[in-house]
Amino acid sequence: MPEPGEATELRAALLSLRRTSGLPVVFGGLLSDARHARIAELSGAQTPALRGLVISAGSGLGGKAIALSRPCAVTDYPSSRHISHEYDTAVAAEGLRSVVAVPVVVRRTVRGVLYGALREPFTLGDRAFDAAAQAARDVEQALAVRDEVQQLLASTRERITDPGTGAGTWEDVREVHRELRALAPRIVDPALRGELLAVCGRLASAAGPERGASAGRVGLAPREIDVIACVASGATNATAAGRLGLRPETVKSYLRSAMRKLGAHTRLEAVVAARRAGLLP
Repeated sequence: MPEPGEATELRAALLSLRRTSGLPVVFGGLLSDARHARIAELSGAQTPALRGLVISAGSGLGGKAIALSRPCAVTDYPSSRHISHEYDTAVAAEGLRSVVAVPVVVRRTVRGVLYGALREPFTLGDRAFDAAAQAARDVEQALAVRDEVQQLLASTRERITDPGTGAGTWEDVREVHRELRALAPRIVDPALRGELLAVCGRLASAAGPERGASAGRVGLAPREIDVIACVASGATNATAAGRLGLRPETVKSYLRSAMRKLGAHTRLEAVVAARRAGLLP
């Protein structure tokens, strides 16, 4: 069963698929193990027949897409000779005929499957295939970001407990802080995003209370902190823009605003002031 945040990301991708493809029925689910996916999200369904259905790799259209790790489609599901028919009862109850199934593949591992369907036996066109592929990519990217965040959070907990005093260790802490802040805006799940930002706050204050003594006197916006964190790693405005998904002009604007609030005249002064304020580790 998907985590709450994963369900949100899956639901958003399916709603986008229905809107952009024109397909009246869309549904999908994530894999619970290497060979089984459970249909957890549906849009446009008229019955509960598909909800909770467990799809096995190699079985039915979705199982074929999982096993082959590529999109598969049929023009008339009930009569197709290219798939097995373990799920015909549920498919017939919903009245589905023409169906496309696209696997969600993250780093060469199938993590889920998305479907789009018609209730008539029509050949699906490029619009439907392209929309299904884009929806799968949206879920893939969301899951990849989630994986990266979870790995960074796990590796950070030890540093928070015992950050050490070596210069190399502190550079690692600062790099992790920058990476986490850059990932935060891409997290759909508010609970995970909140946990990530809380860890960023703990990293920023990990050096002790004396560094954060002036924190209450400086209030930077989240994106201003993101930009300063990138600048602290030596990034140019263009590099920071690439990392944060912003335009260079926008980065420059955030940086200028942060420098004004920090009372800094140079990029280095801004970084030093942000660290003294407990905004950066």
